[in-house]
Amino acid sequence: MSYTALAIAGGLLVGAALGYSVRYFLALRRKNSAEREVLLATEEAKVKSNEIVLEAQKRAAALLEEVKKEEREVKLQLGKNEERLLARESDLAREARELKDKEAHLTRETERLKKLEEDVREIREKAVVELEKVAGFSAKEAKEQLLVDLKTVYGQDIIRLVQKLEHEKKEEIERKSMEIMTTAIQRYARSHVADVTTSVFQLKDEDIKGKIIGREGRNIRALERATGVEFVIDETPDTIIISSFDPLRREIARLALDKLIRDGRIQPAKIEEKVEEAKMEMDKRMYEIGEQAAYEIGVYDLPKEIIQLVGRLNFRTSFGQNVLTHSLEMAHISGIIAAELGVSVDIAKRGALLHDIGKAIDHEVEGTHVELGRKILKKYGVNDAVIAAMQSHHEEYPFETPESFIVTAADALSAARPGARRGTVENYIKRLGDLERIAKEFPVVKDAYAISAGRELRVFVTPEKIDDFGALQLARDIAHKVETQMQYPGEIKVNVIREMRAVEYAR
Repeated sequence: MSYTALAIAGGLLVGAALGYSVRYFLALRRKNSAEREVLLATEEAKVKSNEIVLEAQKRAAALLEEVKKEEREVKLQLGKNEERLLARESDLAREARELKDKEAHLTRETERLKKLEEDVREIREKAVVELEKVAGFSAKEAKEQLLVDLKTVYGQDIIRLVQKLEHEKKEEIERKSMEIMTTAIQRYARSHVADVTTSVFQLKDEDIKGKIIGREGRNIRALERATGVEFVIDETPDTIIISSFDPLRREIARLALDKLIRDGRIQPAKIEEKVEEAKMEMDKRMYEIGEQAAYEIGVYDLPKEIIQLVGRLNFRTSFGQNVLTHSLEMAHISGIIAAELGVSVDIAKRGALLHDIGKAIDHEVEGTHVELGRKILKKYGVNDAVIAAMQSHHEEYPFETPESFIVTAADALSAARPGARRGTVENYIKRLGDLERIAKEFPVVKDAYAISAGRELRVFVTPEKIDDFGALQLARDIAHKVETQMQYPGEIKVNVIREMRAVEYAR
């Protein structure tokens, strides 16, 4: 057993020694292989680094050459620029010398011409004096004598020429009149009642008149001042007459009076409050009227501002004819004519409806209603074809489209119907409007109302801008201006009112 164990032990030792030897030789072999790989990699890196360095040197040399080339080009360009600047400087210096020489020459010529002008004037004066001595009368007398001689010789020729022109003009006027009358006979007629200048307000109780008048008439005065109309309260039972040439003012006054009666508290402060409410209600009502008018003729895309102005036309008149009614009638007539002729019915209707849109503001802004209408329509982006159709109805602008002829014809048809217009009413309303316009031309005037059928002009001034003595002088100035600019029967009372109010709030 001992020998066997020793043999096994010896075999294990020999095997271990052999295994160690094999592992040692293998490790040594791997070490040598790794060293060779490292050497090879090092050599390759050196080669690549040398190549990179060479490439960088080449690129640096190329860049340096390119920079040197650009530098040479810049120096060359700078040299050329410097040469041009020097040449330009030389030219400018030469031109400056030439201008200076010309200026000196012009100065000398100017002085020489002045001297020649003085010599000519002296010679002319001497010649006139000599001629007057020879002729025996002055230059003025000679001119007058020449005119007398011309009148004597050619007077009959001038008279005959004037008579000829008057005769030709008379024939032209007669011919035009015959054309107008013939056309008027062919137009159709339709009954129409012209607007008047008064409105009747019905009362449910006769006793309410006393409250409306107020103590010593303070309520009725406050109402007239706030609305700009005249209230006529007489013996007519259950009736108050509202008088004003402006239908819008009359309607605002009617609404305000109705609100006051419903409220029951009729006193100056409440009157001003109800008048403001009536004005706001009228704005809404005018929009509704304009919207209804647009729907009536089949127009649904007008701007809101235009619709508001269309509704305002319901409270404007022309020769006593309601402007909105006139415009709607024109729109229907224009649509029929356009359909018969095969042109745009929509453009014709729109042009007719909006042809007098300027009358909604012509009492507030300077300018003819046609020009104001064109500006309004352009401002709110209305189609140019509609503007072309409406702008020629008074022949202020040329007829550009077939629709413009149609709108003009419809305007003549609507206005020429028997009973449609009243010239006397229009003249009366114009006179009242002129009275208010004259008063408002003064900068201190806040409001002005023509009342009592134009026999009184009530003027309200801004109290901070004028004192009591200034108010007296203003009344005289307005009266003088009315006398010089207007013609009217009887007399007009100019009533300047300066009311001072002090308001503060306790908080």
